Amino acid sequence: MDIAGVTEAGQLTALVRSRAQAEAGEWEAMVAYRDAELARIDAIASPLRRLTERAGVVLEIAQASGLSEAQVHHRLAVADRVRERAPRTWLAFQAGRVDAARVREISSALDRLEREESWLRLDGSVIAYATGHTVAELRVWLRRFVLRVEADLALERAEKARQDRHVEVVHVEDSMAWINAYLPSHVAAAIDKRLAREAKALGADDPRTKPQRMADLLAAWTTTSEATDTTLVSDIAVTIEADVLTGLKNGFAAATDGSWAVPASWILDEARTGTTFWHRLLIHPITSDVLAHEYVGRFAPELLAKAIQFRDGVCRAPGCRVPAERCDLDHREPWPSGATNASNIWALCRRHHALKGHRVLQWVLPSGHTAPASTTEHRVRPPDLSPPEHRLARTIVEPPRE
Repeated sequence: MDIAGVTEAGQLTALVRSRAQAEAGEWEAMVAYRDAELARIDAIASPLRRLTERAGVVLEIAQASGLSEAQVHHRLAVADRVRERAPRTWLAFQAGRVDAARVREISSALDRLEREESWLRLDGSVIAYATGHTVAELRVWLRRFVLRVEADLALERAEKARQDRHVEVVHVEDSMAWINAYLPSHVAAAIDKRLAREAKALGADDPRTKPQRMADLLAAWTTTSEATDTTLVSDIAVTIEADVLTGLKNGFAAATDGSWAVPASWILDEARTGTTFWHRLLIHPITSDVLAHEYVGRFAPELLAKAIQFRDGVCRAPGCRVPAERCDLDHREPWPSGATNASNIWALCRRHHALKGHRVLQWVLPSGHTAPASTTEHRVRPPDLSPPEHRLARTIVEPPRE
């Protein structure tokens, strides 16, 4: 990609789109070569010869492209899955609207979805989101999509996976070892929160780094405690839909930063122990306002600060995944002209907070144009795709054979 003479963000966007189109062309060529070779091989009379020839097709593609056979197998599998289950996404790939990294993430979600109507729903909404967000944001969005549209199947997988929880100790070089624990996500999140909080509480005079303190605390707790049951005592921010919370349907409790989700019943079971402190936040569906009360001072009180951290989950700058609890609470419209309330305060990490203060923070839109950071959220509402549109896209991607 030649970026000489590029002076505008829109030019970069055009170059990135060209790269995505080249990636799509490469994948298309791999699929076309494989299909042509398989058609030729099918005409061979000898079964042994056909088997041998088929085994060499991927090797030939790998040698021609400079990739390993495993990489070629993966690309062909992704291409086949997306072309079959999400043809509109494949067309967007060919047009350069999404790149290979995003197509891989979408393919992974398609692999977890089992119902054809779920594939159609994903294909009808994912491109509008993917074109305006980073790969990390897309990954979170896809995870939530899978849990939302096939909650029953996801619950079955979660319950089955929980039966496999275990701890593994792996000894490595330099007199060290790894302790790997396969645990439910909400338990792991509570461990992480408590370790971080207690490590910080040891004070600045402690010569150890924060990771060292956390490691030493974990070792101390696991070698001295005699407890046999899990007790969660950390603040864990999750969102649960109202009908799931009331038991009208099964569903998931999702971390506010989107990094994990567990069956809501697991969280509710913890709540019944009496050791968990709950905040219930009612969020306005349009303004996302919480605790609609205005404070006179500049700094948000603790309860409002906690509510905003739970609401935002991560830094609100586009693509930033810094957890909200490690962010500053910034007035979108500067105080005192801007009020100290939830609708005017958002979580910004220290870096993006500084950029906003110097009027550098801005949204880069899918078109390549920029807009100043404002009180408007940087989000794209995906449109729905009708079944006829889906069938038409499949016909374009792979026309019927004679």
